Amino acid sequence: MSYIKLDLEKSGLKKEEIMKYRDKVAEIHNELYEKSDDEKEFVGWLKLPTNYDKEEFERIKKCAERIKENSDIFLVIGIGGSYLGARAVIEALTNTFYNMLPNRKTPQILFVGNNMSPNYLNDLIELIGNKDLSINVISKSGTTTEPAMAFRIFREFMENKYGIDEARKRIYVTTDKEKGALKKLATEEEYETFVIPDNVGGRYSVLTAVGLLPIAVSGVSIDELMKGARKAQNKYCESDLKYNECYQYAVARNILYKNKKMIELLVSYEPKMQFVSEWWKQLYGESEGKEGKGIFPASVMFTTDLHSLGQYIQEGERDLFETVVNIENTATDITIKKDADNVDGLNFLADKTMSYVCKKAMEGTIEAHVSGNVPNILINMNKLDEENLGELIYFFELACAMSGRILGVNPFNQPGVEAYKHNMFKLLGKFDN
Repeated sequence: MSYIKLDLEKSGLKKEEIMKYRDKVAEIHNELYEKSDDEKEFVGWLKLPTNYDKEEFERIKKCAERIKENSDIFLVIGIGGSYLGARAVIEALTNTFYNMLPNRKTPQILFVGNNMSPNYLNDLIELIGNKDLSINVISKSGTTTEPAMAFRIFREFMENKYGIDEARKRIYVTTDKEKGALKKLATEEEYETFVIPDNVGGRYSVLTAVGLLPIAVSGVSIDELMKGARKAQNKYCESDLKYNECYQYAVARNILYKNKKMIELLVSYEPKMQFVSEWWKQLYGESEGKEGKGIFPASVMFTTDLHSLGQYIQEGERDLFETVVNIENTATDITIKKDADNVDGLNFLADKTMSYVCKKAMEGTIEAHVSGNVPNILINMNKLDEENLGELIYFFELACAMSGRILGVNPFNQPGVEAYKHNMFKLLGKFDN
């Protein structure tokens, strides 16, 4: 069973305010769907849960089984949308200490190519040691600096370790279907290759081979993940704002932004959701932060951050609101027992479960923050599993597209990210030749 349920009761917004956007939302919805089959538009993710490449999907599962059989470590090389989605799903749906489990039945999954730290790279090489390894390099062009450097280093590492022929069998490439430096190399070396669709941008690509191969290697069911996304696609295809909670979330964000709530904190009370928050921040930050506009996306992990940022949220600048992802049912639980000495004074919690205590902490926090003029939006999620997370991913993607259009920006480009690259390349002498 899966469901995502929106609750705007604590947002401070009235239904009438939201419904003023009814016609605009319908117009944007129709525009998105009209372009959904156009290969030149970046809205291929809209129908992806039903229109995905079934043949490639099965090949992903077969390759994942091969990697599980012959590898102790699976190294994912990518940055931004090329790794955040996969890492979000893997960390949300596997054991919290997955990579440390001694009896793990699947490879350790490690990520590289998402920074320029030599310390990180050397520490990773030390960790790999003599263990068997496969790698998945993910890049549309193959020339993005961080993953390109990492792939250059690990390609040589693999060829030295296994020889050229065996290394070729352990290198998997996810890239453009026809062009680019990485596609050319993959063809020449005959690497197993998967496609980044032309009409799906990086931050919307978790349900393509970009995310699906690493997710499948972890043992997470990509069938169930896609099933949840399909449910969301069917659930949120309604153009009428009155019946579409995904669009209601998009509208609520924009109204709060107009009311000078400039920062959105994505809140979770489950540490497994940390990288879902990181994925969400890229999705919304890159999609909406342009033309001098946009809500700044940030995240907090409660109750941990209540002991570091709680004071600011309660009484600092009143320019923020919170979106709380509430996971209603935990996979496991612990009952607190009565202690004869009661030194810690916690006997009032005896016979209560930790999940119950956490829910009360959430309810108390929401009440405190709302009373402190921090509006709260709740997204209730039945439980943390593949189906529910697939639905949540699609919910956030569609809401992001709608929200960006309401804001008046193009949510599918990111022109601003080129500025630092140009300056960096100039300083490194790339343009001297």
